[in-house]
Amino acid sequence: MTTIVLTGGIGTGKSTVSRQLAQHGAVVVDYDLLAREAVEPGSPGLSAIV
Repeated sequence: MTTIVLTGGIGTGKSTVSRQLAQHGAVVVDYDLLAREAVEPGSPGLSAIV
């Protein structure tokens, strides 16, 4: 299995490349989405850090 990590600043095309990889069958893990979910209002994650 090959692992590809996408990094870069705002507006550099990370989401575009992620979508294209997913369209070709890649498993994409969006850590920005996971981080937002972990600290959304009312979540145990937010309570743990506030």
